Amino acid sequence: MPQIDIPSQFDVLVVGAGAAGLYTALCLPESLRVGLITKETVALSASDWAQGGIAAAVAPEDSPTLHIEDTIRAGAGLCDRAAVEFLAKLAPSCIQSLVNLGVAFDRHGQALALTLEAAHSRHRVLHAADTTGREVTTTLTAQVLRRQNIQVIQQALALSLWIEPQSQHCQGISLFYQGKITWVRAGAVVLATGGGGQVFAQTTNPAVSTGDGVAIAARAGAILRDLEFVQFHPTALTKPGADRFLISEAVRGEGAHLIDNEGRRFAFDYDPAGELAPRDVVSRAIFSHLQHTALDPATAHVWLDMRPIPADKIRHRFPNIIKVCQHWGIDVFSEPIPVAPAAHYWMGGIVTDLMNRTNIAGLYAVGETASTGVHGANRLASNSLLECIVFGAQMANIELADIGLPLETPALPLQKFTANASEWQTQQTQLETLREKLPRLVWQHAGICREQSGLETAIATVESWQQDLATLPLTQFLLALRPGEPASFDIPDVEAQLRLWAETRNLLDVAYLILKSAAFRTESRGGHYRLDYPQPDLNWQVHTLVQTDHWWKS
Repeated sequence: MPQIDIPSQFDVLVVGAGAAGLYTALCLPESLRVGLITKETVALSASDWAQGGIAAAVAPEDSPTLHIEDTIRAGAGLCDRAAVEFLAKLAPSCIQSLVNLGVAFDRHGQALALTLEAAHSRHRVLHAADTTGREVTTTLTAQVLRRQNIQVIQQALALSLWIEPQSQHCQGISLFYQGKITWVRAGAVVLATGGGGQVFAQTTNPAVSTGDGVAIAARAGAILRDLEFVQFHPTALTKPGADRFLISEAVRGEGAHLIDNEGRRFAFDYDPAGELAPRDVVSRAIFSHLQHTALDPATAHVWLDMRPIPADKIRHRFPNIIKVCQHWGIDVFSEPIPVAPAAHYWMGGIVTDLMNRTNIAGLYAVGETASTGVHGANRLASNSLLECIVFGAQMANIELADIGLPLETPALPLQKFTANASEWQTQQTQLETLREKLPRLVWQHAGICREQSGLETAIATVESWQQDLATLPLTQFLLALRPGEPASFDIPDVEAQLRLWAETRNLLDVAYLILKSAAFRTESRGGHYRLDYPQPDLNWQVHTLVQTDHWWKS
């Protein structure tokens, strides 16, 4: 990446460049100076990986009312009705604005092509073959790069929020960029950093999804909600050495069968809707079936058979799935695909209102990082890209009075961190070990099925790992920096090492939040399933809220 000098102040900083961050940046008034920060390059995000599509009631036989009902039914009693109505009613106009920006959705003649996905009562999922997310983010990225008022800052890592001590207003962030820590002021900060799938050993999320926004906001005192609700996608490609590539639900919507080693469609043993039951039901069906039938359930898989779908339709609808499977030696036209569940989407996040405001003045959150209330305990398929767009669009209405640009403060002297080679090697090894062990622990104890003793074991382990991290000299140096105090580093490979430190810290915090929330909720509902409390409980038809290590029910 070429070195660029970044201004010390923006009107608005947007952290994250998936669909939520890109669309937010485009929708903010063009009179504002916007900084768009991404820790990778633009277009490496979970949105880019989204295959299925984007849901909207645009067909004559459909209506926002039906979309609302389907969303609420999927959300297992925890959707905020006002937020769902807001989402579904604004969906058609938001789709139109994407079309106007140049997003090329598939069509039948002149009409937008619509497919059916699980738990939808109508065909309402728009798509661009099986790479809808890539089509949306590529188009949005091209638009962002044209905008004079938006400065994209790539390979930059947000470390913490800069909170003004008297007013408690968010006035910017600390940023690790080009080997140094700088503090960048802003009238408003929007967190759009996506989910935290990397806290699980099996996930369909890209490597960047380390829960950064939730962890950063949690440490600053933001109120978080429903962190125990994680959606496990039932069908991720499961082959030694291969990434857990998601095989879209649309494949089952078009007629693919889920079969076991005997070739039997076992999903009907668990739910009358078979492979088209809600995701959590299908994931648990696979998980339970493998517990009973597999020699090693941890590495086992079932099969997704696409052969019942006409070959021409497979070629037209799923070219990317064909290509990825081919790369791993699987011919979808002649053999089934090995699949197993993987962590896919985090329903919980930072509590926001319909204007994306959090409980911290000047701090906003959009997309998977936020908890808007639209997903409840279980997200309806293809509502996630929609949420990014509908809620991103609200940033056009940001109150300019809310953009309280902070006063310049005197520059503080630069702090320098140095470590000798052997000290540094020890720190690096400790970080790498934590980073490797944590996802396995969380997958084992807070994966598809959970219970109290396992959760308590995992919480105690994570707490001890947090202590280990706190004793590292690098941690002590970074946490001792005063707000506004810049820093430089005399250590080898500083870019990779600081990112490893920051992501490990965020993942430890996220793991702790998920485990504690899962232990707190003594029932099963939506994406949260407890073996020791297998039924929903009416006393728990409430939200789990957490702020600075204090948990309570809404």
